[in-house]
Amino acid sequence: MATSDVIVIGAGHNGLVAAAYLAKAGRSVLVLEQRDSVGGAAVTEEIFPGFHASTVADGGGYLSQRVRDELKLDSRVETVHSDAVAFCPQPDGTQLTIWRDTARTVEEIARFSKADAAAYPAFIDLMSRIAGVLRGMMDMTPPTLPNLGVADLLGGLNLLGPLWRLGRKNLKELLRAVPLTTEDMLREHFESPVVKVAIGASCIQHVTLGPRETGSALALLGSWALSGTGLFRSASVVKGGMGALTGAIADAARDLGVEIRTGAAVEKVIIDDGQATGVKLESGETISAKIVVSNADPRTTFFKLLEPREFGVSVAYDVRNIKYRGSSARIHLALRDLPTFTAAEGDASTVKARLSGPIQIAPSLDDIERAFDCSKYGEYSDRPVLDVLIPTLSDPGLAPDGQHLMSITARYAPYALRAGSWDDHKELFADRAIETLAEYAPGIRELILHRRVLAPTDLESEFGLPEGNPNHGDMLLDQFFHMRPVSGFANYRTPIAGVYMCGVGCHPGGGVTGIPGYNAAREILKDAQ
Repeated sequence: MATSDVIVIGAGHNGLVAAAYLAKAGRSVLVLEQRDSVGGAAVTEEIFPGFHASTVADGGGYLSQRVRDELKLDSRVETVHSDAVAFCPQPDGTQLTIWRDTARTVEEIARFSKADAAAYPAFIDLMSRIAGVLRGMMDMTPPTLPNLGVADLLGGLNLLGPLWRLGRKNLKELLRAVPLTTEDMLREHFESPVVKVAIGASCIQHVTLGPRETGSALALLGSWALSGTGLFRSASVVKGGMGALTGAIADAARDLGVEIRTGAAVEKVIIDDGQATGVKLESGETISAKIVVSNADPRTTFFKLLEPREFGVSVAYDVRNIKYRGSSARIHLALRDLPTFTAAEGDASTVKARLSGPIQIAPSLDDIERAFDCSKYGEYSDRPVLDVLIPTLSDPGLAPDGQHLMSITARYAPYALRAGSWDDHKELFADRAIETLAEYAPGIRELILHRRVLAPTDLESEFGLPEGNPNHGDMLLDQFFHMRPVSGFANYRTPIAGVYMCGVGCHPGGGVTGIPGYNAAREILKDAQ
């Protein structure tokens, strides 16, 4: 029987980060991945001949700077940062681009509202301060409520600095913002619908909510806290796609002594007298280890890898009631040429700069809310909200010379359809998405060489994302901090001694951040002292 100190189940980015830090601390670590390649949902695949796409996760600017620095990832992979944080074309041919440069953004906003232009710098400063507190919380191990211990109290000391810098007046704004709707929060600062949607559309990145739903402001601030731009979303592309980033993390882990086995599906964690003793693979092989770390989602961890009789009815009840609710489809287009957006004004370099960042197709917060309304009833919208990226503007090597790749996250596409199945409807939904896009980029249909559509059910079957949710559970107010994944086990531990969790179903949740993996490794090493 093979033996390791630690077995990590799943070579997604958090599993690899946790493995690297555990190996760095001197543990022998084995990572087992059921797919034939590492990366989980953060992979690069040749989806059409010569076209390489970040199939599920894209971008790359959300990765924790601590992880990036301590694993020396910048020497292994290149990240290209866009000056444009959001290009927001409107149906009437106008546009608003939010730039990293505040002064440049103010000039653009002034075309829609002088008052909003004047309010923007103070708003950015306030939200950045509030997001700074949330960012501090993300590096914390959530307390085990209601049984607070000394370690929980000491961990909270890390928040004193950000809270002090926030100040008493802004602390009140933080407490108000957490349960607010995005629409209510933005209405207090801006009057233009275009300005509000340019900022507020990011509130739906990690949740199945609309901008008028309670807690959507928290989702917006969570994205702000992780963005790396000082604004409400990231705007970066990894050269070689997201698979290059997870490949770099895997290489760093191997250099630290981690063994990674692909094509090795785990059937179950072996438990002996309430203590993990190893794992059994679907091949029948058993491997011994006193510590087993699951990078799978909570439902898979508790009901497939473990057995409910090992942890009891109440925990099983809480895990079964985790809300996943995936609501996004991924659409990849191979294009013969760069599409022309009617609203992309300026000279050639300015147009390229606008289109190199995220492109938001959502005229107003009202339009987003209407699209969300359909999902409540198991239907998809006639006019989906589109989050578009053309990564080949920053990394031409992802497509043949002169051609381009376009990757679209389309919302809302509810996992459970009221009528029919996604096998019947996903191409129809993609048609609606492209029809919507064509209103802003006429001629886009004629440029399409190939397309690939991934419905929520495809994300589940191909990438192991339950209900198509890449965050292993919706990032809602009631699934946040000490309630993620469930109350009582938000500290990366499970009821079984030696079994831990490190995936995005844990605090602080989704995005390719590496923070859950880092935090889990810290707690594992703490227990081993």
